[in-house]
Amino acid sequence: MEEAKGVVKHIVLAKFKDETTPEKIEELIKAYANLVNLIPPMKTFHWGKDVSVESLNQGFTHVFESTFESAEGIAEYNAHPAHDEFANLFLSHSDKVIIFDYKPTVFRW
Repeated sequence: MEEAKGVVKHIVLAKFKDETTPEKIEELIKAYANLVNLIPPMKTFHWGKDVSVESLNQGFTHVFESTFESAEGIAEYNAHPAHDEFANLFLSHSDKVIIFDYKPTVFRW
């Protein structure tokens, strides 16, 4: 197994409040995606909705994945004013959130 050099993935699982409309969720997703344009160490952004048939999502409905150039890049992202502003808005519409950062490892046979 080989650890990706420097790269760190930032995963957010979210369950939005019942009163958060689909339009507001779409607005939040667009604002989250725009952080790539505002915070240089944030290299990519992907998101999706739960489609599992196992019903083990514990109420979480959305996943957001960002790629950073390093752990220091995540620290810069967390301290950035654009992140602070977005996070406050995002969390005000979230019922539950899990955040997980990891260094990807590639399995090679």
